[in-house]
Amino acid sequence: MSNIGLIGKKIGMSREFFPMGLSVPVTVIKIEKGRVLDLITKEKRGYDAIRVGFGKIKSSKLTKSMKGFYSKKTTEPKKYLKEYRVENVLNYKEGNEIGLEIFKDVKFVDVTSKTIGKGFAGVMKRYNFSGLRASHGVSVSHRSGGSTGQRQDPGKVFKGKKMPGHMGDKFRTMLNLEVIKSDLNNDLIYLKGSIPGSKNTLVFIKNSVKKINKKTILEKSKTAKDQKPSKIIVTKNEITSKAEENKKSTKREEVKKDKKNK
Repeated sequence: MSNIGLIGKKIGMSREFFPMGLSVPVTVIKIEKGRVLDLITKEKRGYDAIRVGFGKIKSSKLTKSMKGFYSKKTTEPKKYLKEYRVENVLNYKEGNEIGLEIFKDVKFVDVTSKTIGKGFAGVMKRYNFSGLRASHGVSVSHRSGGSTGQRQDPGKVFKGKKMPGHMGDKFRTMLNLEVIKSDLNNDLIYLKGSIPGSKNTLVFIKNSVKKINKKTILEKSKTAKDQKPSKIIVTKNEITSKAEENKKSTKREEVKKDKKNK
């Protein structure tokens, strides 16, 4: 298990069908391959890490210092630079590409992306306040948040008070998202459930921080198949013998009824 992550773009949502009849909603992410640009050792900084570059950018948009950095590395300029700590730097070389193969046997991942921006929102939309009474006497303040402070003591509004303001457009991390499948040929990864952000949002994927013991959908479907009862095979002779027994029992009951009537 490595701590290296990947960067991708959210394409959209779809669904995957399983043999059991389950339909699972999935988010499809297009992964961009990263290139190892620099090796950081304990001698330099006191820890082992690698610097990975993702995405493309025009050289005209780079600063002079970054132009010098990329000219030394003799690689094409990268839009995003990320640093990942590694147990052993010797396993990597400058110029190597990193792709979906690092998540080959990974079942759960953590995903960070930016939420959809909602603009300036009031307290009812932003924090689910109930608002004031929708009746006579409440004049043009039905959706207001009410009082925000106290009297002369303390004479201020405390920090963190829930008030109207900018809503959304913040980085949020979704933990323990299940990897349904990954397409190495097309650099696509399918994650169970939804992810913050709209289409073409930048997405950061890493191995899950927490240790998870729960089963995946594939594992659950396999166990359900094993637990299915085997089919009961009934021969024709058994069916005929049961039918004859039923006829005999009905005749006996009829004879008993006739005796009682007499």
